[in-house]
Order: sequence, then C-alpha cells, then structure tokens
Amino acid sequence: MDIGALRNRARQLTAAGHDIAARQLYRDALGQSPRNGALFNSAGNFLFSLDDHQGALAYFEEAVRLAPRDMEALLNRALALSRLDRSGEALAGLMEGEAAFRTYARYWAVRASIEREAGLIVDASVSYDRCLLLDPGHQRARHGRARISLERGEVDAVNQFERLLSSQQGDAHAWLGYAQALDRDGQSDRALEIGLALNQQAPGWTDALQFVAELHWARGDTDGFSRPYALAARQRPDDKALILAWCEALAGVDRHAEAAVIAGDGANRLSDAQDLRLAEAVYAGSAGDDEHADRIFASLAIQDTQRCLHEARHRLRLRAPDHADRLLSQVLDQQPDSIPAWALRDLAWRLMDDPRSVWLHGQDGLVQLRSADMPDEAMTHIVDLLHQLHDQGSTPLGQSIRAGTQTRGALFDRIEPDIALLSQHVERMLQTYRVALPPPDPTHPLLRHRDRDWTVTGSWSIRAQRAGHHNEHIHQQGVISSAFYLVLPRIGVNEACDLPGALELGRSPRDLRLNLPPLRVIEPVVGHCALFPSTLYHGTRPFSQGERMTIAFDVALKR
Repeated sequence: MDIGALRNRARQLTAAGHDIAARQLYRDALGQSPRNGALFNSAGNFLFSLDDHQGALAYFEEAVRLAPRDMEALLNRALALSRLDRSGEALAGLMEGEAAFRTYARYWAVRASIEREAGLIVDASVSYDRCLLLDPGHQRARHGRARISLERGEVDAVNQFERLLSSQQGDAHAWLGYAQALDRDGQSDRALEIGLALNQQAPGWTDALQFVAELHWARGDTDGFSRPYALAARQRPDDKALILAWCEALAGVDRHAEAAVIAGDGANRLSDAQDLRLAEAVYAGSAGDDEHADRIFASLAIQDTQRCLHEARHRLRLRAPDHADRLLSQVLDQQPDSIPAWALRDLAWRLMDDPRSVWLHGQDGLVQLRSADMPDEAMTHIVDLLHQLHDQGSTPLGQSIRAGTQTRGALFDRIEPDIALLSQHVERMLQTYRVALPPPDPTHPLLRHRDRDWTVTGSWSIRAQRAGHHNEHIHQQGVISSAFYLVLPRIGVNEACDLPGALELGRSPRDLRLNLPPLRVIEPVVGHCALFPSTLYHGTRPFSQGERMTIAFDVALKR
C-alpha cells in the first residue's frame, strides 16, 4: 500500500470539491488493509484536515490499537480529543505514553499545547521546558513558552520573545507577543510602533488591530482609537470579519450608533452579508433605534441560534417577553447550556411574572458571600502586587468596567507564591459553595452541573477609581461567576444607605431599557467572595471616594 500516493490522490479529490470520493478512497483502502495502523493514521489525518474530528478520532483510535507504540498515532489521537473538548482524556492518554516517548521533543510539544488549551498553564510551562531541553531550536515550543512567560508575568518575557525573533523574523504572531510584552513592561511607544507595522503588513489581522486600538485608548485617544480599523477597511473593503471586529470595538465603548452605520454600509455593499445585516440590527437596537432594528429582523433570511438570541433581546426591548421566550426556547433546544439565553430568559420570565424565575435564580444557596480565609500578610502582598499590575494596565475594549483598569493574562497562573496560595483557598471555597447549593436538578443551568468536576477557567483583577462601575453584563465562559473583594471605596455619611460600590445581581442591562431592579444587592466585605450563577446579569454601583479593587474568576466544567 503506497500511503503517500493515496494521501496525494485524496488531497487532489478534495481540492476539486470531491470530499465524498476522497473519503471513499480511504474506506476502500482500509477494507483491503484492515490491519495497517499507518493507513488508519493517514486516514485520520485526512479527516482531521477536513475538521471532521469525530471521524478522525475513530481512525486514530484504531491506529493506536493496531500499533500501540506508534507515537504519531498517539499524538494525533490526543489532538483529536482536544478538538472535541475532551482534553482530560487526551492528557490521560499522553501520560500513559510518557515512559515510552519522554525522550522525544515532539511528544512534549504536543502535550504542552493541549495542556495550554485546557488552561493548565503551569503544566504546559513544564512540558515546553522539557521539549526545549531535548530540542532547543523547536520553534513552536519556543513560541508557546514565550507566550506563557507573558501570561504568567515572568520578568524575562521580553527577552524570550527577542530570542524567538532572532530566528523567526517573519513570524507575525511572535512580533505581536513581543509588542504585548513591551507594553506590559512600560515600553508602550515601541509596542505601538510594532503594532502599527503589523497593521500595515497584515491589515486584516484583527488581533493586531485590537491591540493597537487598545493602546490608543489607553493613551487617551478615545475619539480616534478605532482609526486602525478604518484604515484597514479601506485596504480590505470586502473583509466581513474585519468590519464585524471594527463594529465590536466601537460597541465595546458604547458607540453603538456608529457600529450600526458601519455594519449597514458593509451589508449594502457586499453580497451574502446577512451576518452584517444582523449586526446592524443588534447595534441599531442598542443605540435606541428600535424601528430600524425591527425592519431588519423582519427581513432577515438567516434563522440560526444567533439570530434567535439577538432577536430575543430586541423583543424584550419592545416589551414582548412571550415572543422573546419562544425564541429563547429555540436556542436552548439546540444549546441547553447557553448562558446568554438563560440570562435573557430570566428577564422574560420576570416581565411575565412567571414563577420559574424564582426556580432559576431565587433558590436559597445559589448566591453566596463566603470568606476566603486568607492570611492577612498574604492579602497585603496580593494588594500591593495588584496595584503594581494595575499601574501598568489599561481598560480592555469591550469589557464592562468604566473608569477603571483590568489586569492582563490569567491572574491565578502567575508565579507569585501568594497568588498560588489564593488560588488554593479559592478551590476550597468553591467546595464549600457547592455543599451549600440546592440539590441537583437536571433541568437547571447550574444545578445540572452541581456534582460535576469544576475548574477555574479565567481570573483577573479590576481596579475602579472614583465614579468607576461595571455595566450590567454576564460571563459566558463558565457556570459560576464571582467577585472577590480586596479594597473598598470610602463611604461618606450621606452615602451609607446607598451602598456605593455594591454588587447588583439581576438588574436588567441598560440598553434593554426595561428598568428591572436587582434581585439581590451584595454589600462587599474585604476578604470575602460573592459567588453566583453566570446566568445572572450583574453590575456595580458607582462611588464617589477612594477606589474599589476586586478579583474575578469564572468556574467552568473540566474538559
């Protein structure tokens, strides 16, 4: 069996649009050679290239069964499992093969990439280091390790990117990482210079455009911060992804009307631009032009879950909660864990006086304020560290904070011992929260996962200055959200009853204009953490004196 010739023929068929024939080519070959592990591995690689990860996994599983010592088949199976959000199984299989393959750099490179995707940043750092001990010139490992050094706040991040670029001058991703590391270390002028060069060389690269826009915003250029998107759009007027990213950047700082105009202009110029037309409707509604949004929704041809979700917001805004609830039911039928759909359904049910709203968010134990039991000395060190990080931070575009800054990277992955200690205390606190929850309920968006394995999937700090607050928002990355209090604003005598800086849970977002009051107001306590379902909209009250500093993290299901 000439596997190389077979692979080339399959690629030719795929390039000509004959995917079915290419698949059949492999099936026929496997029928002739049912014990050829290398052939099964090649067939898996082919399906993987078509993004058929489930089909690829079946072939890789058979390849591993036929040739248990084949490292390529083992690694490919792990990569397929990872793409299917089964990173736990992927890493378990890799660990079983560690004794046989630990002297191979590629084994550690693949393992590190999967650990990083799974959020196991510390483990990924160790695996990258082992890869580089075996092969100091391994480019992907050098890039991954440099990126982790930036995310973890290691002091030599700039140097790591400089060493990477010494042999990879043409790697745009390495240049962007280098610019981000320079910005973190206070060299924003040089970072902006690199960012602008990337914008010129790759005008459609939205990651680089967002980086430069955020640099402009941090420098106080709040009027012209989105200029990089406008310049790129002149060079790539038909790039829908670029137009959508531009609109998202504007909407992220509450300039919805401008975003609607840009999306609408793109939809008028381009064919097959229903996604732009949907964006126009979304931003027009947020800007208050309900009639314009209504006309667009009436004419849209797409009927997917995104359209249903956005139209549900529109129907709520028009105070048609029954219509919104029907649309949200369609979303949840296909995506039962959709955080945005459940969050909007809560508002619809409250407008309809539906008792299910109490079941969703009113049960005792769903919202808790718990002490992290952190030592005072460690808390002091953490506060000092976070002040330093915030002094270097900025306000990311599209986030809920107003008049404040947010730290970069995953906070709990940093190298400082006190941060690691806090992470351990948070894990214990989550178990205490779990025990106090209501009983499991297979139909409830949080309680259906009450007894599953949880993991912290994101962590960051927010420092709000005078008048700083969070707009009402939700976190879509997990099932539980949080607010851990480190520094609280000073409260004047005339402010005490208003609880300035307090956390409001369940108040309707302002752009919906529903004026639903919060279901619960949490009075902050230093050293304590509010934990609540991610399906609850939440925001904070502004304050007039001092500052407010918190840590937030999301809790998701282990993959």
